[in-house]
Amino acid sequence: MDSTSLITSFVTLFVIIDPIGLAPMFIALTKGADAAHRRAVALRACATGTAILLMFGLFGEAVLNFTGISMPAFRIAGGILLFLTAMDMLFERRTARRKGQTSNADDPSVFPLATPLIAGPGAITSMILLTDKAPDTTAEIAVYLVMLSVIVLVLVFFLASTLIERLLGAIGVNVITRLLGMLLAALSVQFVIDGLKGIGLVAAAG
Repeated sequence: MDSTSLITSFVTLFVIIDPIGLAPMFIALTKGADAAHRRAVALRACATGTAILLMFGLFGEAVLNFTGISMPAFRIAGGILLFLTAMDMLFERRTARRKGQTSNADDPSVFPLATPLIAGPGAITSMILLTDKAPDTTAEIAVYLVMLSVIVLVLVFFLASTLIERLLGAIGVNVITRLLGMLLAALSVQFVIDGLKGIGLVAAAG
């Protein structure tokens, strides 16, 4: 996998999973917990999220084939889904929805942290699309390594969430979220274009 593809994969997963945006949710979900409990919740959430994304990266295409869904169709649908996620980020709807998914349970590591906050529909879609576009096994392994690097960043932000919130403030987090939303919107349009190319519509239009 060339450097451009690696960067695209990283940006896609980083924007979708949004480690920075997850940090305030982690603080809310572990409010009042001591450092040891927060660390344990963070580790379990990241491990579970990794397992979910790995499973869909490995078997997602097989599931699509079993259900009779073509990859071009899934690329188009995935691009539309990612674009809607970008709109949520740009207009702060995703933050409001995530707050609505928070829970006062003692251990929120599996739900809602691992899913749907880390391994949500957008991240699952991205893993299927990125692994499908990988030209060979080495490139596919690189996608998994990129995914793991993003999850590691999630863990880092979880463990440093209190400090990050204090440094950035509400305005800083909001600005970063908007910028990431713009990047995601552009990447989602590229997914749709790739899907249209796959069924020949773009070539026919040209």
